[in-house]
Amino acid sequence: MKSMLKKLFRHRKNKQINRSIAGNTLLFILMGICGIFMVLPLVMIVNNAVKPLDELYQYPPKIFVRNPVFTNFSDLFTLMNDSWIPFSRYILNSVIITGGGVVGHVLCASLAAYPLAKHKFPGRDILFNMVVLSMMFSWTVTQIPQYLIISMLHINNNYLALILPAWSFGMGLYLMKQFMEQIPDSLRESAKLDGASEWQIFWRIIMPNVKPAWLTLAIFQFQQMWINTGSMFLRDEQLKPLQYALQQITAGGVARAGAAAAVTFIIAAIPIVFFLLCQSNVLETMTTSGMKE
Repeated sequence: MKSMLKKLFRHRKNKQINRSIAGNTLLFILMGICGIFMVLPLVMIVNNAVKPLDELYQYPPKIFVRNPVFTNFSDLFTLMNDSWIPFSRYILNSVIITGGGVVGHVLCASLAAYPLAKHKFPGRDILFNMVVLSMMFSWTVTQIPQYLIISMLHINNNYLALILPAWSFGMGLYLMKQFMEQIPDSLRESAKLDGASEWQIFWRIIMPNVKPAWLTLAIFQFQQMWINTGSMFLRDEQLKPLQYALQQITAGGVARAGAAAAVTFIIAAIPIVFFLLCQSNVLETMTTSGMKE
């Protein structure tokens, strides 16, 4: 019996090794092809940012730059410095709006997901189903109700007009609830026996254990807040974010094509840098998403 099991194990092991070599080879080839197509737009953005005007309008377009220059960035900063609102003011507005939206959304989603994941109360399933249902609607459907609510609260032309709606994104609550459910209830019970309150359990046990989840959520929310121009709610120029100012430059026509290429590079670079800083935790999120008690 033991000899038969050993032969079966060896046969399966050899079969898995042979299959894995062919499978890995095919997988690497497919991943390499997909990786080339995925990285090509980023390569073009970087090269366009240092292309002179004659290469930007060359047809057929070339992917790689031949005579790199940095005048596109100097032209961009010259245009920004010549505006009647300082360039630093646009940066500050973006930091306030993006930071407030990301931090507030992570906190609200986590605080709302904790009772839904770890407490049983009447109407819990109904509330969660309503959140899931809200994710089915496009953001354009909610624009008019959102504008009416902001107007009723009298926070038009204010940072809060962009920050508060970001806190109610349903995807964040769904993600946090799913991860909090994976934390064993025995941890909560042990903490309660030691005299810990619900706040202490939430901040010292739950949140550290779901760190990959809320970092992933922060990446998604950062990307959405960063590209927000605030044109629907913000009227004063001194309140508008950097994204709005950069888009105004890109609309300047042929003469500003170089500055527009530099703008595109800056817009794409900031979210990529933020993602790279949190990349390891995002990968941890993917690998631990199926773990249960």
